[in-house]
Amino acid sequence: MPELGVNIDHVATVRQARRTNEPDPVWAAVQAELGGADTITLHLREDRRHIQDRDLRVMRETVTVKMNLELACEESVLAVACDTRPDQVTLVPERREEVTTEGGLDIISQRDRVARAIERLRESAIDVSLFLDPDPGQIEAAFDLGVRAVELHTGKYCNAAGGAEREAELNVLRQAGRQIVDLGLGLHAGHGLTYRNVRPIAAIDRMHELNIGHSIVARAIMIGMQQAVSEMKQLIAS
Repeated sequence: MPELGVNIDHVATVRQARRTNEPDPVWAAVQAELGGADTITLHLREDRRHIQDRDLRVMRETVTVKMNLELACEESVLAVACDTRPDQVTLVPERREEVTTEGGLDIISQRDRVARAIERLRESAIDVSLFLDPDPGQIEAAFDLGVRAVELHTGKYCNAAGGAEREAELNVLRQAGRQIVDLGLGLHAGHGLTYRNVRPIAAIDRMHELNIGHSIVARAIMIGMQQAVSEMKQLIAS
């Protein structure tokens, strides 16, 4: 059964909408753990649009499961990561104008920049994952850079109209998953996964970690974080 990483960014999004102190993503992380989360995932963006440095530092002291910090390959956030030392950093692309991450990191065209970021994190004994589109060339480049894992961007699968289109995107992810596993890397996936579409992704052979945020936080508004996480855990185990 894949492990479940719960991304709590959008709890902070609600807080920052009013620039107040609630809801607190630290408390959301506690509730996610009680619901069965194996990992707490958070994205420290350069513009600090949701998660703040304080959130990361407090969670580093309170989270008892694995902490996965998403970052761009930028010095301002890499320095924070090296100071707080999460268990894992997932390097992602980042644009100020995007609502959410729009695609995988292009490590072929940015090899030197990504390599420097990976080396910086390794010096702080932090495991590194790369958030990539299911492209064979990008996956091979990730292997060459010596990272521990690749997180496949599942956006095209999640946005597919259904039927044959969705099955085709699922097959692309399956093939990419086989390549990742054959290279000896950890297989992770995330982006756009919901209670309705997660099962086929969870069933991909050797899937190790799923990172899911918006759908869980949206459901948590209605039924509470602990129950929302528990329901997602049950789905990926079935």
